[in-house]
Amino acid sequence: MKPSKYSELGWRGRWLALRNHVLSSPGFQRWAARFALTRPIARARAGELFDLVAGFVYSQILAACIETGLLRHLFDSPLTAEEVGARIDLPIEGATRLLRAAAALRLVEPIGSAWTLGSAGAAMCGNPGIADMVAHHRLLYADLTDPVSLLRSGGGGGKLAGLWHYAEAPGTGEDSAVAAYSALMAASQPLVAQHVIDAYPFHRHKRLLDVGGGEGAFLAAVGARAPDLQLALFDLPAVGERARARLDDAGLSRRTQIHGGSFLSDPLPHGYDLISLVRVLHDHDDGPAMALLRAVHAALPPGGMLVIAEPLAQTRGAEAAGDAYFGFYLLAMGSGRPRTSDEICRMLGTAGFRESREIPTAMPLTVRVIATTK
Repeated sequence: MKPSKYSELGWRGRWLALRNHVLSSPGFQRWAARFALTRPIARARAGELFDLVAGFVYSQILAACIETGLLRHLFDSPLTAEEVGARIDLPIEGATRLLRAAAALRLVEPIGSAWTLGSAGAAMCGNPGIADMVAHHRLLYADLTDPVSLLRSGGGGGKLAGLWHYAEAPGTGEDSAVAAYSALMAASQPLVAQHVIDAYPFHRHKRLLDVGGGEGAFLAAVGARAPDLQLALFDLPAVGERARARLDDAGLSRRTQIHGGSFLSDPLPHGYDLISLVRVLHDHDDGPAMALLRAVHAALPPGGMLVIAEPLAQTRGAEAAGDAYFGFYLLAMGSGRPRTSDEICRMLGTAGFRESREIPTAMPLTVRVIATTK
C-alpha cells in the first residue's frame, strides 16, 4: 500500500508504515546486528528469513531421509557413516553429506563415531503417517514448480489433482483409481484420530456415521475406544470395500455397516445420532461443502450431532500450517480451502444447525474440532 493508504487505516496503519520503513533500511539492519540489546533479535529474524529462503532444500533433505530409509535404519541401531552408506546405497561422501545435513535439521545426531536419531527424527518414527505424506510431496512439489501459474489457473490439473480425481468426477471410482489416495489418508489418519477421540465423547452416542471415511482408519480408532457404539461408513463403493477389509481385520465387522455412494450427489443414510466429517470439509469448495452440510442436516434426527475435525486457518501458533501449507496444497489439488472456525460455524448456521462450538484438542496444529447440534 502507498503511505496515504496506511494513514487511512488509523494509528495501526501509520505504525506499520513506520515499522516497514525502518526494518527495510540497510542502515538499521546493520545497526541492529551490532547493538548488544538488539543483536539477538536481529539474528533470530535473520534466521527466520533464511529458513523461508531455504525451506525447499530442507524439505528435500527430509525427502532423501525418507526415500533412502535412513531414519528407519538408525531407529534400529546407531551406525557409522560407512555402515549408513552401505545400508542406503550411497557412497561414503554422499552418506556423510546427508547425515550432516539431517543433523542440522535435528533428524539425526552424532554419538561418538556413529550416528543415531535426533529428536525430530525420533518423533517422526513415532508417526509413520508423516513419512507417507513426505513421500507423496514429490507430486506437490512438481505442481508448485511455477506457483504463480498455479494461482492464475485457479489450481488443479497437475500431478496432485490426479491422485484423487475420482472424488469429484462422475461415477463411483474403480479400486485402481481410489487405492493411492485412500491408502495415503489411512496412513496419515492416526495423526489426527486420537486427538479427535480424546476431545469428543463418542461413547455418549448410539450410532455413528463417518461420512467420507475412506478406508475406515478413523472409524476403527473410535470403535476401539467406544465399544458399545454402532459404526457406519459412507464413501464411494470402491473405497467402502477397502474399508470393509480394514474393519474386518480390526474385528469390527459385526458392528459396522458400509454404505456406498457419493456424498456430493447421493442422500446420506438416516438413523444415526452422530455424523463425523474428518478432514473432509476443507477438501471441497464452498458450494459442495454447503451441499454436504445440508445433506448431513437432513440425515440427522432432531438433537443429532455433527462433529467436524480438520486443520483450520488462522490457528494461533500454527498460522503457516493453515493458509500457507494447506492453502497451497488444496490449490494444487484443485478443490477446497482452509477455513477458520468462525467461517465453518457460519456455514453450519446457514445449513440449519442451531448450536456450534469449538472443542479444544491437544494438538490444534494437526486438528481442531467443531461440534454442532441439529
